Parts: sequence; C-alpha cells; structure tokens
Amino acid sequence: MTAESPFDALAAKYDAWFDGKGRLAFEIELAALRPLLPGLPRPWLEVGVGTGRFAQALGIPVGVDPSRELLKLAQERGIEAIQASGENLPFGDESFGTVFLLTTWEFLAEPAGVLAGIRRVLRPGGIFVNAYLDRGGKWGASYVEKGRAGHPLFSYARFGTFDEVREATEAAGFVIDEVTSTLFQGPGETTILEAPRPGYQPGASFVVVKASKPGKT
Repeated sequence: MTAESPFDALAAKYDAWFDGKGRLAFEIELAALRPLLPGLPRPWLEVGVGTGRFAQALGIPVGVDPSRELLKLAQERGIEAIQASGENLPFGDESFGTVFLLTTWEFLAEPAGVLAGIRRVLRPGGIFVNAYLDRGGKWGASYVEKGRAGHPLFSYARFGTFDEVREATEAAGFVIDEVTSTLFQGPGETTILEAPRPGYQPGASFVVVKASKPGKT
C-alpha cells in the first residue's frame, strides 16, 4: 500500500489556490508549456499529476501520483489517474512517447529513482518535459522560507537550481534539447501575463527543461 501523502489532508485547499491567488501564475506557467506541445510524441503521461490541473489544461490523458486525495480531484477532471510513485511506475518498458513532470521535482524524495523510472517507460527518442520551481526565483525563495517556518507542504519540498536539475537530468541519460524560463514576478506582485523567455534566465521562478531519451523512435 502506498504511504499517506502530506498532500492528502490539504488536497482541497491546494487545488483551490489555482482558482484564487495562483490563477495568473498558473496561466503564465501554461503559456511556457503550450508552445512545446505540437509534435510531442504520444502517448503522454504525467508523473505527479496531482489534482490534474496541468493535465486537463494541456490534454495529458494519464497521470500517476502517490496522493489518494489529489487523484480523486484529477479523476473528476477526466484524467485516468493512478496511485503510484515515480520510482515504481506501473507501465511496461518504452510505453510512452512523452512524460511530463510539472512542478513535481520539488517534492521528489529520490529524484534519481524517478528519472530512471521515466527513462524506462519512455520510448527511444521520447521526450521528457520537466517544469520545476527554481530556488533562485521569487516564488521558489518564498516557498523555501515557508518550508523553514514549518509549512505543512513546503517543509517537505526541496527546491533546486538549474545547475542541479541539469546535472541530474544528464546523469540519468537524457539529452537536454531546450530550456524556457518564466514567472519573474513574485508572490503578491504577479499582475500581468508574462511571455516565456528562451534559455535559462536567472530570476525565473518557473523553468521548463525539455530533454530526450537517446535512440530512434
């Protein structure tokens, strides 16, 4: 049986954030992800699907997450939501064309194990899209402080830098093809829609790393 997730007790509150204070930040994040979608090989999977907000908005039909309560909300959004961890994905080798990890990196206890699991289920030439919250951005820095103060979710989070994410991604056998940065406005000051910027840009809170699994499709 999968262990209880810290998200279980806060699922409804976490989900409601996207309709309130986080609405514009979420739209900014989606604006960085949508240009990548055309041409991404199918089928698609999201690891750490949560409540299914990203999956629903981007058209990702299948997702896994350890949290039973988050998955209930994802299922209500029409996602095929399966309770599982990234280290133990319940799929055969080379089952997917693209795997997404969207604001989930921060909550991975074993990033190397999750990356290995993602690489296993990806087909040769498949794509891995990792959108993470960078520790150097204003949102990441704010969440780090909240975690230090004992926040019930962010006290479990580990916010990384671009160099750390890049090194882990390459160590897992992926080749980084493209990087996009956005969300330079911080909490309480996010008032306008931002356009994503190419490459890694210091000060970005939301960084998208698109990488590929070597081999021919």
